[in-house]
Amino acid sequence: QVHLEESGGGLVQAGGSLRLSCAASGRTLSNYAMGWFRQAPGKDREFVAAISRSGVRTYYVDSLQGRFTISRDNAENTAYLQMNNLKPEDTAVYYCNSAGLIKVSWGQGAQVTVSS
Repeated sequence: QVHLEESGGGLVQAGGSLRLSCAASGRTLSNYAMGWFRQAPGKDREFVAAISRSGVRTYYVDSLQGRFTISRDNAENTAYLQMNNLKPEDTAVYYCNSAGLIKVSWGQGAQVTVSS
């Protein structure tokens, strides 16, 4: 069973940047297309971005394209989410998981807080 651990969150001012990491253990990350998701206070968890198993194809929520970049390093069993020009509305807990319909166990997520 794969275990996912997100890291890299924090408090940042509007306009700043953060890079989130998603480290996998237990199974090879390259077996999965990976996605990033986020859950803001009082809201449902929503899709942010996804990347194919090879890393060749990427997908984004339209509203985030251009500010967020998803990537992966299969040799390091890690996926990343680079977030630039952050806005207060990006404040949320960010999670990684399989981008497919069948999800693995959710990690604890990484808290991202953007101050105005």
